[in-house]
Amino acid sequence: MSSFATLSNQLLIAMPAMRDPNFARGVTFVCQHNEDGAMGLLVNRLSEYRLGDVLAQMNLSSEIGEVNDAPVLIGGPVQPERGFVLHAPGGGWESSFRISDRISVTTSRDILIAMAAGEGPEHAVVALGYAGWSPGQLEQELLDNAWLTVSVREQLLFETPLSERWDAAAALLGVSSMAQLTDYAGHA
Repeated sequence: MSSFATLSNQLLIAMPAMRDPNFARGVTFVCQHNEDGAMGLLVNRLSEYRLGDVLAQMNLSSEIGEVNDAPVLIGGPVQPERGFVLHAPGGGWESSFRISDRISVTTSRDILIAMAAGEGPEHAVVALGYAGWSPGQLEQELLDNAWLTVSVREQLLFETPLSERWDAAAALLGVSSMAQLTDYAGHA
């Protein structure tokens, strides 16, 4: 019987050597990780859209300026037309997946209707697309030193400015600046 260490509810912090433009200097929140692969959302990539744009695409609108101006992130390169909302659990949304006691992800329209009315979650991150890994792929990338991992802090997801999240995530590990890390890997 093999043991499997899940990375769900963890942050993946791209190492400085990461050359894939989708993930370079990226911070990815792992929503699900099991023997079948992994799924996560980049949490530090600003898209060209605002939440008002997304609502309009869904034939919804909001009279609340803060809602319309809320940033929408690039969650990853897979299915960029698909929306995800990271938030605290609760609300009874139609399609939510509880990642932990403190974070859920919802993909149903009802959460956006509530957000448009100012009745959505207090803290939420809206992202388009996701990052996906086939079975064993993420584990191999970790062996190749492509990522650092750290337990998520909700403050980083919901309050830290996007431009500071890469270094802030590394600081959770005691790394004062990602720029100080080498761009090559070694194995003992």
